[in-house]
Amino acid sequence: MKNEQELKNIVKERYTKIAEQGKVENASSCCGATTPSTKVYNIMMDDYSETNGYAEDADLGLGCGLPTQYAKIKEGNTVIDLGSGAGNDCFVARHETGAQGKVIGIDFTPIMIEKARANADKLGYNNVEFREGDIDKMPVGDSSADVIVSNCVLNLVPNKKKVFGEMFRVLKSGGHFSVSDIVLVGELPEALKTDAEMYAGCVAGAIQKEEYLQLMLDQGFENIKIQKEKPIVLPDDILGKYLSRAEIKNFNMGRTGIFSITVYAEKPGKLEKKANKKGSEIQSKAPCTSNNGCC
Repeated sequence: MKNEQELKNIVKERYTKIAEQGKVENASSCCGATTPSTKVYNIMMDDYSETNGYAEDADLGLGCGLPTQYAKIKEGNTVIDLGSGAGNDCFVARHETGAQGKVIGIDFTPIMIEKARANADKLGYNNVEFREGDIDKMPVGDSSADVIVSNCVLNLVPNKKKVFGEMFRVLKSGGHFSVSDIVLVGELPEALKTDAEMYAGCVAGAIQKEEYLQLMLDQGFENIKIQKEKPIVLPDDILGKYLSRAEIKNFNMGRTGIFSITVYAEKPGKLEKKANKKGSEIQSKAPCTSNNGCC
């Protein structure tokens, strides 16, 4: 497998192209990066269209969950979205924070930042901003956020340990995250593991589910919970680019599972109460953490 910078360059190049594709094409492939499947269904994404704050122009069909639905965002919160793309999750989060809150989207692909800023301007949101940068070295100060969300992005970062460390750094004490991502149970065939297209497609970069959860524990997060889990089935017409018919059959009958999981975790401590402009208080206390550890 290539080194960290080479993998980042692959992802940046692919997602620059993906930004110009349509939602249907992105949704029928693996995160927009692989050859679209002839089967008419969304391989990874969940439907946002009925979600409050949804912005159709900002939905590129690249996610694998609905993390904002589970993120317990409150009015007045500061929310950071990792890998914000064209801004859809940020706009959904903004609906929850209200005008008194703040939403920061971070993405390292310049064209995605441009599209997101244009969408925010179109919507008239002056409390949603987009910053260009790597999520393993966030352009955000310490203890800045109440909540972090991310949708099918962490699997694209070679050094996931650094990302979880950065998430711990930028969250306030008592803050929490809810992220949707792709994880594995069992080993992928070598042809899938080493292919650049499958890496950019959110599959080859995925790690074992238990390892993923352990990284959160190692960085100090607690009260870790899987909020949602669903299997991801790769169509044979995509697998056929990498595997023979016999290998596809063995893969489909084997013990390897590809899953989208939405995971919640907290940074230890308690959030302080925050007064809004009308003088009332917004309670931002983190949930009880008496049952710590991986579930």
